[in-house]
Amino acid sequence: MTPSRPYLVRAIYEWLVDNQATPYLLLDANATGARVPVQYVKDGKIVLNIAPHAVKDLFVRNDGLSFSARFNGASMTVEAPMSAVLAIYARENGQGMFFDANEEFEVQGDAETEPESSVISQAAPVLASVPAGRAEESADVAGDGDDRPRPGGGRPSLRVVK
Repeated sequence: MTPSRPYLVRAIYEWLVDNQATPYLLLDANATGARVPVQYVKDGKIVLNIAPHAVKDLFVRNDGLSFSARFNGASMTVEAPMSAVLAIYARENGQGMFFDANEEFEVQGDAETEPESSVISQAAPVLASVPAGRAEESADVAGDGDDRPRPGGGRPSLRVVK
């Protein structure tokens, strides 16, 4: 079987967006293959706002994820292997999912030629909320500008004021 983490990340992301929550992604910035803005890394981890209005071309593949975002006005492509994803949660209330940072996450060989027990070694992820203090202290990195919830919850619109 394939690892469940990418499927869970996609599902939680869609659930958060459907409920007008701001999805935050916690990544291990020191993971092999991770390309993140190092100036925002804190204690080897980075929190990124991956709301649809904050990023462009978000791709969550089974082996990793990538997207483009602006950091201090400069566009950058962020890439990370799926093993670097430590959590996806809502900024507003901390609801989401945390993953075990120590779990082995790799597909070894072809499933037809390898014994089933050696194909994937992955612990079950845990659905949890971010402790109250952590949700507020997380930096809103991706997405320059104001991303407070808008009245009505709809798309932004222009209004003529005379």
